[in-house]
This record gives sequence, structure tokens and C-alpha cells, in this order.
Amino acid sequence: MENPSEKAPARWEGLPSWLLAQTANHAHRLVADGFSSVRARGYHYRLLATLEDFGPASQAALGRRSGIHVSDMVATINELADRKLVERAPDPSDRRRNIISLTAAGRRQLRRLEEQLAERQDELLAPLSTEERQRLTELLSRLLDHHNRRTGAPEEPSR
Repeated sequence: MENPSEKAPARWEGLPSWLLAQTANHAHRLVADGFSSVRARGYHYRLLATLEDFGPASQAALGRRSGIHVSDMVATINELADRKLVERAPDPSDRRRNIISLTAAGRRQLRRLEEQLAERQDELLAPLSTEERQRLTELLSRLLDHHNRRTGAPEEPSR
């Protein structure tokens, strides 16, 4: 039986892919915990931020801009609408479509989420200096951009 306190073999613990995956696990947990503390999820942040950045839009446009899959978009909008963080209104140019807009309460929630994100980024990157944080962000952005271009993946956030 394996001892859970045993250290990972040195053979893989120095691999960039392993280090990135392990760090991503910590980052995901930290951000999820931060959002949970203010009754939110990552999709909530992405949708509210997209509405603030681009203004009212159809569900389809919001999905494209936020990277939220259409199958998750309706549930996310429902959750936010139930809490009065977004409003739905029929599109005057196409009554079959709804336009989603950010409410004042949604803007306040977005500020809370941004505070949580900033705190969690600081927690994640605590051992790094300001310059190291900036350099890490630049390097990760370069890697992601390279692989997105190679695979034809959209330059949108992932889940």
C-alpha cells in the first residue's frame, strides 16, 4: 500500500508539465474557494465581467465573448438573474432572442469577485516578487498563445 506522505519521484517532479498541472490545481482551488466565499463560481465572474466590458448582449454573443459553452450559459444566466445580478429583456430587433444586461447589484458583485481574485492571486504567487510575477505571467501567456495558435483554439478563457 502506498504511503500518501511519500514524495513524488524526482523523475517527474521537475518536469514543467507536472509543475504547471500541480500549480493549476492549487490556483483552481484558491479561486474557487474565494468565489465560494461570496456565493459565486468562475462562470459568474466571467459573465459579469463580459457584460461590464462589452455591454448588454444576446446569450450567444456572451457565450462567444466569455468562452462559456452554450450548454452552461442558460444555467449561469438563470443563477445570476435569480439573484438580480443580471436582467433579461426581449431583443427589440428579434423577439425570439433575449438581451442580457448587468444590474447595479451585478456590478457590486463583480467588485467583490475582483477583490477575491486579487487576494487569491496574491496567495498563489506569494513567494514571487512583483517582477517575478510579471515575468511568470508573460511566459505563461506566451505558452498559451503558442499552443492556441497551433491547435486553432480560440483565444478565450477555458473552464
